[in-house]
Amino acid sequence: MPDGRAAGADPQLIVALDLPSLEEARRLIDLLRPSVQWFKVGLGLFTAAGLAAVESVHRAGGRVFLDLKLHDIPTTVAAAVSSAAGLGVGMLTLHLAGGEGMARAAVEAGRQAREAPWLLGVFRLTSDPPAARAGGTWDTLVTTAARAAASLRLDGLIAAASEARLVRSTTAPGFLIVSPGVRPVGVSADDHARTATPAETVRAGSDFLVVGRPITRAPDPVAAAQRILEEMRAAMTTAAMQ
Repeated sequence: MPDGRAAGADPQLIVALDLPSLEEARRLIDLLRPSVQWFKVGLGLFTAAGLAAVESVHRAGGRVFLDLKLHDIPTTVAAAVSSAAGLGVGMLTLHLAGGEGMARAAVEAGRQAREAPWLLGVFRLTSDPPAARAGGTWDTLVTTAARAAASLRLDGLIAAASEARLVRSTTAPGFLIVSPGVRPVGVSADDHARTATPAETVRAGSDFLVVGRPITRAPDPVAAAQRILEEMRAAMTTAAMQ
């Protein structure tokens, strides 16, 4: 696998259910299963539909990436992690700006859960342009975040494809990289400032590719998802031959 992919498995697609209603989310889940296993429930849908959004993914046999970017006092975040574990969530995000105490409380809560979700650190949103890249300061920011997440025993980091190789070289095998901002060629970047194609993201070494609007707003979401999956498979085949 390129760049020593964390779990030794092929990268997987996560479809972001950034939709205004539970009904629309359910329709999309039913369309994309079983081709897609992972679905992201973010702040918008979770606020609108609550636990029903998570339950809808599970009912269809899928797995949930709960992207709430937890950022609160340690006790509150620990309680949220415990609750998410009880819901059977597979991945959960927390913001590294919350500090070490918050992150450690989250990790400890996960350890005490019967089936803990993977905890993923967030350090910068992909809507933020890498304005600090000049002089290497952006790379320093990425490296610092990756090292902090690993030292706190988080399972991985949310990082754009352009940062994945640096994160991979900074962390030990098994550390997960989840990349948002994935856009096929010719598709609008929307409000993402740091984007890459599915093939570029696979070659960079990301374990999970998060795609929302290129699928959810496509005239044929199933065909759009299949094209992305095919591009991912082709990139993996090419990498394996090198």
